[in-house]
Amino acid sequence: MAATVSKLAAVVYPDGDLHGETADAVVLAFCHGLQHLGWQVGGLTQRRVPAPGGGKPALELVDLRSGAAHPVSQNLGPHAQGCSIDAGRVADASRVLRQALHDRVQLAVTNRFGELEAGGGGFAAEIAGLAGAGIPVLTIAAPKHLEAWRRFTGGEGDELPARAAALRDWFMLAAEKRAPA
Repeated sequence: MAATVSKLAAVVYPDGDLHGETADAVVLAFCHGLQHLGWQVGGLTQRRVPAPGGGKPALELVDLRSGAAHPVSQNLGPHAQGCSIDAGRVADASRVLRQALHDRVQLAVTNRFGELEAGGGGFAAEIAGLAGAGIPVLTIAAPKHLEAWRRFTGGEGDELPARAAALRDWFMLAAEKRAPA
């Protein structure tokens, strides 16, 4: 009997990796490796951009196909402690995921299943649409968002460590061994 695997997977980063930067690097390298082999990978990864003067870093979402950066942070001032994500800018960046759906990529990536998605916003609709179309979707989740991830996926989403071998094993099953275009 063949192993079953979800079309949805979240790389779960440990609490010690405060911002998930290790997971970001592993996912980005994995995606670039797939692209180098001819797989059609689309979506968004995340990078932190140092702020001038040592303030809170800004966040950008980077289109995996074009390399275009989509700033999603808003400047809340040097002493702000809350979330600085601008939901409007996230909504603007979601067009990258809708294009990935339109183009029927072989793997779609979203930078995070985070606070916005846990509340039903952010990229939640795009993630559901991609997976509903049979496209494997890979994201990154902090431990604090795992319960929301499980609810969102109906308990069917896979949870992966930030290791290239784990991503490769999941993807090869989720992609149903379709050859690159």
